[in-house]
Amino acid sequence: MTSQGQPKYQRIADALRMAIQSGEYGPGDRLPGENDLMATYEVARMTARQALGVLQNEGLAEARKGAGVFVRAFKPLRRRGIQRLAHEQWGSGRSIWSTDTEDRELVVDQIEVREEGANNRISDALGIASGAQVWTRSRRFVLDGKPVLFATSYLPSDVVADSAITQVDTGPGGTYARLAELGHGPVHFREEIRSRMPSADEAERLALAVGTPVVQIVRTAFAEDGRVVEVNEMTLDSASYVLEYDFDA
Repeated sequence: MTSQGQPKYQRIADALRMAIQSGEYGPGDRLPGENDLMATYEVARMTARQALGVLQNEGLAEARKGAGVFVRAFKPLRRRGIQRLAHEQWGSGRSIWSTDTEDRELVVDQIEVREEGANNRISDALGIASGAQVWTRSRRFVLDGKPVLFATSYLPSDVVADSAITQVDTGPGGTYARLAELGHGPVHFREEIRSRMPSADEAERLALAVGTPVVQIVRTAFAEDGRVVEVNEMTLDSASYVLEYDFDA
């Protein structure tokens, strides 16, 4: 412990964090290794390792096997929560993701589309009978080679049956554009947001560093008649995102 009662590894982590924030170490730069920290701060190897682990858990650094620990070069994804859902976005055939990603490389993988009976949680959210059929769309989003989000959408079968929504590729404008063509275009959205620690499966799917929380967003889409036409459960890597909401007073 230090004289102020702060653990030595935390003091080292604080110093490294300040060096990163000041630009002394930039994206992609290698941080001092365990041996360097042991010599500079006169600490044990475990203390040096803990200090580097703090930065990795915060998402500021990443370990590369056999090479060391480096300042994370990944640019946070700015999720514009209001603009991305505007009708002029998906209504004109653009993906709602294009608002967030700009010119960065986005890959959608682990796509699964299936029809199944809704459990109580989903049936309550959709306002349908328990066990009623829904179409489920699951997919993962990988930005610049890094998994950042996976999402599962649930849509009532009586609304989307035999439409492109039941296919892997929903076409220009995605699900919301197809719902509009079916006469059930969303006119109102509600998003509920919470932060929590990930399950083991979530940590693996998003390639999360140990100790990294996730942000869970549940979006409900309402048609003009008030019917819920989609519930989308999204799990985000918290270290990869800035959530932005821009609106008038």
